[in-house]
Amino acid sequence: MADTDNIIAFQGAHGAYSDLACRDVFPELVTLPCRTFEDAFAAIRDGKAGRGMIPIENSIAGRVADIHHLLPDSGLHIIGEHFQRVNHHLMAVKGASLDKITHVHSHVHALGQCRKFIRDLNFEPVVRVDTAGAAAEIAEAGDPTQGVIASELAAHLHGLDILAGSIEDADHNTTRFLIMTREPVVPPLGSGTVMTSFVFRVRNVAAALYKAMGGFASNGINMTKLESYLVGGHFHAAQFFAEVEGHPEEQGMKHALEELNFFSHEVHILGTYPAHPYRLKNAPPPEE
Repeated sequence: MADTDNIIAFQGAHGAYSDLACRDVFPELVTLPCRTFEDAFAAIRDGKAGRGMIPIENSIAGRVADIHHLLPDSGLHIIGEHFQRVNHHLMAVKGASLDKITHVHSHVHALGQCRKFIRDLNFEPVVRVDTAGAAAEIAEAGDPTQGVIASELAAHLHGLDILAGSIEDADHNTTRFLIMTREPVVPPLGSGTVMTSFVFRVRNVAAALYKAMGGFASNGINMTKLESYLVGGHFHAAQFFAEVEGHPEEQGMKHALEELNFFSHEVHILGTYPAHPYRLKNAPPPEE
């Protein structure tokens, strides 16, 4: 097998925000576009790429659909996280002007995140499958009345003019990505703040979730995320995705995980990785 450590996979087309995140974090790597998230996971698993950049949640749109279902069965490991500020730009073909634009094309989330700008300029929004693909099609069509909302990278790759920059309604628009690899890379104990992500299902007994979580509370482990979602088509078979601050080898975490395993089953640690500086900078102060 050829050496693919210099390749990073992402879902979408060249110029997508995931592509931009890959280039920002790993400028030395070659980005590999994949049609679906399943294709991106498969590219990593099958050795076509050494790692992948997968969006998991956005500060406005919430969690990315399907990712929580795909992570446990991907066979991959989380080795890092990245927070990418999302700056939406309105762009069009060379020579177009803002006053001539009648329609604006983009992904439904990008359109929703620029709702005020679109309404103020009386544009007709057109929902497309993704931002980068829409940019490529607008560039090919050559119609100066058609605009597209996408990344600055998409404008550069497809030769489009940016007519208005940073048009998103919220100035906190940020997407969190997970960096995935075939093999785990666990930071050594004591190397700073780390996050641990895992999934589990509680046993079908009264107050099982409360009891399963009790070990984290009693051992002073900060849980930053706990989300449930249905699996297997059954309304009673909820699986939980959780993230905590802590290393599995720390004594408190060991006790917490032991208690979790007692009241749960199918506990699967997806990865332990360094907390991103954005997380530490934006963490709320501890309550008295």
